[in-house]
Amino acid sequence: MKAIILAAGYGTRLYPLTKERAKPLLPIRGKPIIEFIVNKVQLIEEVEEIFIVSNNRFFKQFQQWLDNFNSETPIKLINDGSLNHKDKLGAVKDLAFVCEKENIDDDLLVLGGDNLFSFSLDEFVDFTKKLRPNNVIGVYNLNGKLKANKFGIVKMDNTSKVIEFFEKPNQLNGSQLISTCLYFFPKEKVSLIKEYFQADNDLDKIGSYLEWLSQRDSVYGYTFQGDWFDIGDLDSYTEAVFTF
Repeated sequence: MKAIILAAGYGTRLYPLTKERAKPLLPIRGKPIIEFIVNKVQLIEEVEEIFIVSNNRFFKQFQQWLDNFNSETPIKLINDGSLNHKDKLGAVKDLAFVCEKENIDDDLLVLGGDNLFSFSLDEFVDFTKKLRPNNVIGVYNLNGKLKANKFGIVKMDNTSKVIEFFEKPNQLNGSQLISTCLYFFPKEKVSLIKEYFQADNDLDKIGSYLEWLSQRDSVYGYTFQGDWFDIGDLDSYTEAVFTF
């Protein structure tokens, strides 16, 4: 299994904090956000290598961080070449870019570089093993904490199969389950990423890919318990700083 951490965004909703610093490198308890994520991933024995995709503007910052970080799992930084928010590749294209550049023919564990969580990933990986070769996404019950329509809304049946997925809908369908930026794509299904990418779909939001995927293939959801933060704006970052 290979892990890919998506960290090539420009974090414009967090300006001015992210004007000169990559969002995944913002500090929480004295450590950058991405370090918490990597520490969770490297505990998964199935993960043989971690790829972190950044943009050209912040690539050197990630390199400086990596030069001073000791990881038990090999980490490789990937530069997607973009220079600013206007010419960014988008999350889906970044994912396809890494797979093609590194000739990845393996199961994928994909994580957002701005998602902070307290829970272990071991049970999620065990869940994916039982369901392969199906796609699996991490889901989280907001329990009214945040407005659900800021996220991808998920509805599942009693087998945990995703029967509806709506990326940031205008109206809710009654579900408080949302998609976290944590996904398992088995190697048998990785080609669907390229298919989506080549069909002139939305390449920025990976939730748009999941909405498309759930209509064409089997997707299952694993519900996480614990603390989870999507560091998207100043409010969510402030909350994470004071409560994580």
